[in-house]
Amino acid sequence: MLIKIYNENPQPREIEKVVAILREGGIVIYPTDTLYGIGCDALNVRAVEKICALKGINPQKSNLSIICNDLSVVSEYAKISTPMFKLMKRNLPGPFTFILPTTSSLPKIYKNKKTVGIRVPANNTIREIVAQLGNPVLNSSLKNEDEEMEYSTDPELIHEKWGEIADLVIDGGIGGTEGSTVVDCTSDEPVIVRQSGGELKF
Repeated sequence: MLIKIYNENPQPREIEKVVAILREGGIVIYPTDTLYGIGCDALNVRAVEKICALKGINPQKSNLSIICNDLSVVSEYAKISTPMFKLMKRNLPGPFTFILPTTSSLPKIYKNKKTVGIRVPANNTIREIVAQLGNPVLNSSLKNEDEEMEYSTDPELIHEKWGEIADLVIDGGIGGTEGSTVVDCTSDEPVIVRQSGGELKF
């Protein structure tokens, strides 16, 4: 299924459709402020395992990332010091992934690496979905270095490729071509692991 949702003013009825699918353990492809992402309810372990299998991600060796709707809920899922909270507040919502130690609120699948990536994208659609769901959304980008860029940026081509696998594809317009800037916040000083779409404000 492919549905259009306008980022400037996401339609509540369409948001409800997406949330219903996520609550049932479904997989959704959605726009962010960087790349299109594929995700599920981050607290639904079976759905998380399904996405890891689809993307060839080994959760014991890879950092998993979740999308939160705003900073107020981050401390439920990640341990965050006051300096790191201030850093995130200066830069979010925005094109960043902050790596933080996990808390006990996340299922065991996240705890193998003891860290989780936190995203709060500058995209109204996905943040509204997360807010209505009441849980974070597992986030993995669609970008594949081995294929034409259009298959990770054009919603109709994304639907053509992924429509049989994902329960829903959201058309939020043409997506970006760069991922988020990744910042490791697990020690006293933040370290930029990958410089990409966002310039970090210290």
